[in-house]
Amino acid sequence: MTLLEPHNMPFAAALVIMLILAIVQLIGIAHFGDADFDLDADGDGLPDAGMFDGLLTLLGIGRVPLTIWLALFLFLFAGIGLSVQELATSLTGSPLYSWLAAVIAGVAALPVTGVFAGPLGRILPKDHTTAVSTESLIGRRATITDGVARTGSPARARVKDVHGQTHYVMVEPHEASSEIHAGDEVLLVRREGGQFYATALAERRLSPTQ
Repeated sequence: MTLLEPHNMPFAAALVIMLILAIVQLIGIAHFGDADFDLDADGDGLPDAGMFDGLLTLLGIGRVPLTIWLALFLFLFAGIGLSVQELATSLTGSPLYSWLAAVIAGVAALPVTGVFAGPLGRILPKDHTTAVSTESLIGRRATITDGVARTGSPARARVKDVHGQTHYVMVEPHEASSEIHAGDEVLLVRREGGQFYATALAERRLSPTQ
């Protein structure tokens, strides 16, 4: 049985993607895929934040950067899948359908990834973990990228966190009568749920956090 046989193609593809992620991680652009992956630690808008957080912990998500978690999952998915096909061939004389083996491997790989993510997260350099709370963006300078922000009609803004990672948030004016246009610099002054409120720096001349 070889890796490139049709019944092993899902696992061959997983290994190729894993190698691409490893190369991306090594050359230092892995944060490209993580920059906009914001998980609000407060759990706003989730029907059961405790259950959701528990599931993420079980799967190991958040213990390591997302690209590393995905590479680990793909590696285990491929390894388990190939082992399942070998076992099926030895027991029945033929491998399983590729889709069936992929389902079995995917279900099995998820909890195993969670088991390995914990120890891996403890040995990785801490400066690789740059996830921040959305709340920490308050007090930072942002730039309106699209549209006009009015009361009840938010516009999209770009803001960088303390690690230099870029986030995109929806912004309304802090003052009800104000309008903030694309290209304007603003100061994020408060947040309600997933909505930020900002003051145009040109109007108030405030000193933002750099």
